[in-house]
Amino acid sequence: MSAAQESGEPDMPDAELPQPRQPRIRRAMSGRMRSVLSWAWVLICAVLLAMVMRTFIIAAFYIPSASMSPALEIGDRLLVSKLSYRIGEPQAGDVVVFSTPASLRPSRTAELIKRVVAVGGETVEAHAGQLLVDGNPASEDYLPDGVRTSDFGPVLVPDGHVFVMGDNREASQDSRVFGTVPVSEIVGRAIARFWPPSRLGGL
Repeated sequence: MSAAQESGEPDMPDAELPQPRQPRIRRAMSGRMRSVLSWAWVLICAVLLAMVMRTFIIAAFYIPSASMSPALEIGDRLLVSKLSYRIGEPQAGDVVVFSTPASLRPSRTAELIKRVVAVGGETVEAHAGQLLVDGNPASEDYLPDGVRTSDFGPVLVPDGHVFVMGDNREASQDSRVFGTVPVSEIVGRAIARFWPPSRLGGL
């Protein structure tokens, strides 16, 4: 007589004995699943954050032409602040990215980059190679020595608009061609160059 029989308990076949490893396997699978879900959540948050930043805060811009040379060269990559003109107004000297005017479409790019030289309410013109704003010589220390601006104007800039020009005055299609740019069409202000590394820095 077996011990189980002596105690009055029925014999339990070996196949029905508890398997102690199953809970451990379930715990391991549960831990891996939590890890996968955690990483998936981190990736989703990162993608959403990047989308919000690109849409509302900052974006990258590629220089497609030589119109802003030598300050900006073909292939330079810039960071553009989309908040600048939500909390402030464009100023002369700002480098801005704006939607390509309808008169230039179709275009290679949906956006252009130029420098603001006059804002709403100002009169801009060029005479004898000198840019004038409200009849006074404009301070353009961002231009290399010897750069001259072909005669144009005078042009009264409407309120809510800016007059933009490329630094490479003889190789730029700008407000002399397509007129003033509504501030509402400005994507943002270029604030820094991040490529190439040899030209890294603010604007």
